[in-house]
Amino acid sequence: MARAFLIAVAICIASAVSAQDGYPTRPITLIVPFAAGGTSDVIARLAAEQMGKALGRTIVNENTAGAGGTTALARLARATPDGYTIGIGNSGTNAASYIIYPDVKYSPKDFEPIGLVAKTLPVIAVKQDFPAKTLAEFIEYAKKNPRKVNLAHAGVGSSNYIICKAFTQAAGVEVTLVSYRGAAPALNDLMGGQIDGVCDTAVSVAGAIQGGKARGLVISSPTRLRSLPDVPTSAEAGLPGFQLQGWNGFFVPKGTPEPIIRKLNGALRDAVASEQFQKRASGAVRHRTTGRPLVKLPRRIGSP
Repeated sequence: MARAFLIAVAICIASAVSAQDGYPTRPITLIVPFAAGGTSDVIARLAAEQMGKALGRTIVNENTAGAGGTTALARLARATPDGYTIGIGNSGTNAASYIIYPDVKYSPKDFEPIGLVAKTLPVIAVKQDFPAKTLAEFIEYAKKNPRKVNLAHAGVGSSNYIICKAFTQAAGVEVTLVSYRGAAPALNDLMGGQIDGVCDTAVSVAGAIQGGKARGLVISSPTRLRSLPDVPTSAEAGLPGFQLQGWNGFFVPKGTPEPIIRKLNGALRDAVASEQFQKRASGAVRHRTTGRPLVKLPRRIGSP
């Protein structure tokens, strides 16, 4: 019986090693914690498309919105650690959420990082017919009308929620924060005139500003973006205290075999370095003056 047990164990180990060597053999699910069209979704789709090419398998995005992204991360934490379920997180879902949600259903120890995908730049934008045309005018208007101005975000605990809190604190204004299930629904309501403004990132809001459907007041960046040349930096706009930067990274559940994580990391590196990814992302993540990409090659050591 002992010999039979050892043989069974050896067969299981050999099968596991073989499965890792042949990984992936089927499509991979990428859990996105917000509605389609927002920053996390856009970045996830850009990276997944190129990663799929590198891995030779399709990566299918599944948008699981709710509770500032924590619903999706809880699902990722419970997933089988075999490399076939990965997720994208950010400074909200994988940092601020532990403070904002005391009963969050996961912890940092539930994940292993695949790597950093991108660093994002916060933008405050308002609807086209909003009375204030500049950041200074917006602050003056908000102070004269406390809590009457509303700013939308992607849910309490999301990175956009952090942007809202940082902005209102730096500006010294009291506004009403409106929670959505993602940045895209919030942006749609902004363009439709249902809300006054949004706390978002250049990745998702640039198109609306470029198309004249929203007006950018300020961007938290040392220099202006090439894609948003008319949106002043926080220093230029007279609010130097509004300084922060977000990030997005890919994760797998704790217990995922290291060889699989290394393979995913290699594919992510290839994806982020690809001409297609850089070309499509450059409009929202490059400095206007230097052209220095803010999309960083991911690191495997430590958290993003």
